[in-house]
Amino acid sequence: MAPPPTEEERLAELVRDHDRWRGTECLNLLPSENAISPRARSYLASDLAGRYTLPLDTEFHGERIDNSYAGTRYADAIELLADAAARRLFRAKHATTRPLSGHIAAMSALAPLLPRGSKVLAVPAELGGYDGYAPGFLPAILGYTSRPLPVPGPDRPAPEGPLLEEIRRERPAAVVLGQSFVLFPYPLQAIAEAAHAVDALVLYDASHVLGLVAGGEFQDPLREGADVVFGSTHKSFPGPQGGILFTDREDLFGQIEPALVWRVFDNAHWHRIAALAQTLLELERWGAEYARGVVGSARALAAALNERGLPVLGSEHGFTRSHQLHLDREALRTTHGLRPGLLARRWESQRLIADLVGRLGTAEITRLGLLPEAMPRLADLLVRAGVGREAVADEVLAWRSEFPTLRYA
Repeated sequence: MAPPPTEEERLAELVRDHDRWRGTECLNLLPSENAISPRARSYLASDLAGRYTLPLDTEFHGERIDNSYAGTRYADAIELLADAAARRLFRAKHATTRPLSGHIAAMSALAPLLPRGSKVLAVPAELGGYDGYAPGFLPAILGYTSRPLPVPGPDRPAPEGPLLEEIRRERPAAVVLGQSFVLFPYPLQAIAEAAHAVDALVLYDASHVLGLVAGGEFQDPLREGADVVFGSTHKSFPGPQGGILFTDREDLFGQIEPALVWRVFDNAHWHRIAALAQTLLELERWGAEYARGVVGSARALAAALNERGLPVLGSEHGFTRSHQLHLDREALRTTHGLRPGLLARRWESQRLIADLVGRLGTAEITRLGLLPEAMPRLADLLVRAGVGREAVADEVLAWRSEFPTLRYA
C-alpha cells in the first residue's frame, strides 16, 4: 500500500486541481473575477515576488539616500512603466499602481484627503453599494460620518434630482460613487457640479467597471467631473488582484502619494505591478473591442435569460450597461420557488460558476471568446441546469474546450 501523501504533495495536488477545474473545465460568470493573460501570470511567478524597493530621495537614519535598498534598478523601472501605461490608458495626468487592492486604493484616497470628522455620502449596501463604505467599516476606521446617497437601487438609472438635493442639503466633504451591484452609469457631470458647488470632492470607485472605463464604455469619470478615480484591477479589468488610483488634479495627488508608504501599506508587491503593467499594455491595444464585447454579451445574456423565464432586473432600461446582470430575486422565488444561492449551487455542479446573491458577469467569458451571439446558447444551459435540474456538465466541458486561449492578450 502506498503511503499517504505528504502535506506538500497534497498542496501541489490541490493547486493543480484548482487550475484545471477553474481554468479549463468551467464557464465563469462571477462579475468580480477575470482571467489574466499567460504573460501577466508569468510575471506573478517571477523573482520580483520576494523583492523590495523603497525610493526615498531623502535623509533616512542619518544618511542621504535615493532608495533604502540596492539592486532595485529593474523593479523601479517596472513601476515607472506601469504608472506611465496607466496614465495613457485612462488619459490621466497622475497615476499610481501601488495600492494592494481596490479597498486599499479607497483608503489611499480617503485617508489623506479627508480629515477625521468628515462627512461622506455613499451608496448604501442595501441599494447595491460597497459594504466597505457602510458606517461600521471604512468610515469607522477613518473617523468619518457616512450618509446614504438616495439612489433607487441597482435595477434602474439614478435620477439626478434626489442625488443633487441630498448633496446640497448634506454638504459633505466627499461624494463616493461606486457599487458592488452596478448596472447603469451615474449622472456624474451633474453630481460633480453640485458637489463642487459645496466644496465636496467626487471620488469614483471604479472597482467593478474599471475594464469598461479603460475601453471607453460605461462612463468616463475624469472627463465627467470626478476628482479621483480608484478601484480593483481584477474584475471587469482583466489583471492581477490589486488596485490602482489616478487623477488629473496635481494638488490631490500631491497629498495622496506621500501618504502611501508606511501609512496605508508598506511593500507594494512588484510582481503584481509587473503583471498589472502587462494588462494595461494589453488594454491599450484591445480594450475598446473587449469592453464592447463585455457589455454586449451582458445585455444579450440578460435578454436571453428573461425570454426563457429566468427573470432579470432592469428590462425596461435595456437590462444593463455594465458587465453585470442581476436576477430578479423576488420574481425568481415566486415563479420558480428558488433562491439565488440554491440556483448558484445547481449551476456549480454543472460547471457554471456564479455568485450566491443573484449577479452574473460576462467579463471572463468575453476573454474566452463568447460574444453576444453565443449568449442564447449559454442562457439555455443556465436555465436547463438551474431550473430544469438537467445534467449539462458534459456539454459545458465540451464547449469550454473550444476556447483554449484567451482573447485580447
